[in-house]
Amino acid sequence: MTERHRRPYSDVTELVGWTPLVRLSRLAGGIRTPVYGKCEFMNPGGSVKDRIGRAIVEAAEAEGRLKEGGTIVEATSGNTGLALAMAASSRGYRCVFIMPDKMSVEKRKLLKAFGAEVIITRTDVDPDHPDHYTNRARRLAEEIPGAVLADQFYNPANPRAHYESTGPELWEQTEGRITHFFAGAGTGGTITGTGRFLKEQNPAIQIVGVDPVGSVIAGYFRTGEIGEGETYQVEGLGNDKIPGALDLDVVDDYVTVSDTQAFRMARRLTREEGLFVGGSAGLIVHAALERARELDDPEAMVVAVLCDWGEHYLSKLFDDQWMADQGIEVEG
Repeated sequence: MTERHRRPYSDVTELVGWTPLVRLSRLAGGIRTPVYGKCEFMNPGGSVKDRIGRAIVEAAEAEGRLKEGGTIVEATSGNTGLALAMAASSRGYRCVFIMPDKMSVEKRKLLKAFGAEVIITRTDVDPDHPDHYTNRARRLAEEIPGAVLADQFYNPANPRAHYESTGPELWEQTEGRITHFFAGAGTGGTITGTGRFLKEQNPAIQIVGVDPVGSVIAGYFRTGEIGEGETYQVEGLGNDKIPGALDLDVVDDYVTVSDTQAFRMARRLTREEGLFVGGSAGLIVHAALERARELDDPEAMVVAVLCDWGEHYLSKLFDDQWMADQGIEVEG
């Protein structure tokens, strides 16, 4: 880590990874268990998805599916699209992304800033509906000559990227003292890949998934049955189906957190810790702090993923009027 940035890089994707680990001192005040945040928003594209964007593009190139002048198509909540667009712009590829309509206007504009084409589809459709964003993306990839579907929800390059980077980084940064790892699952890549690596180093490490209220993943983990999903406002985590990149055998526990709890915690992370993050980070940290309080163990070490940059949500959770429109009372 001390050698980072001491030499020039070939392109922007080489900047991905080795994000800092920061102790949450004020939010965890009075809690004896130390809690740390893995600052994935400090990746060059502003999110944890930078890791898989680079990996997916490189895998497609190595397999000969993505060639010069090719097109990358993906269904995305925004951050994977940004990661793919960043990698694509440094290599000269075209990008076409399908986004659900609940995603922030900032993400849409960022994708377009990178030169990507953005198609907005409805959030409130069944996963089997033709207009579901994953189905629209699959059709487009088949229709566009020279296109490849990034397929983050099922692409093995997704969890592998975290197995090869996020997991080893955390093991080194914590000097092997990590006892609990908290992450969400949109595609499942982060929790699966990181969890696999950490479990190989120490099977006693607890891998804890955090789900928004309304997602079906936590319920499926507990019962083995896919329940009826409901709409929620947190972006990038949770799902209305079980993604193929998610290996629940790696996960020890799953907890749920509401939009209100997630958004309030994200705002507190910014105001009390100086960590400008989005709602998904608030969701994960809320659960991590609750568990740390229950553990009450100064020898434990809880790590939470801080998924993405708060500037993506200035028109949403950091806007008092938007919060009021959602029925969420802001604090301070």
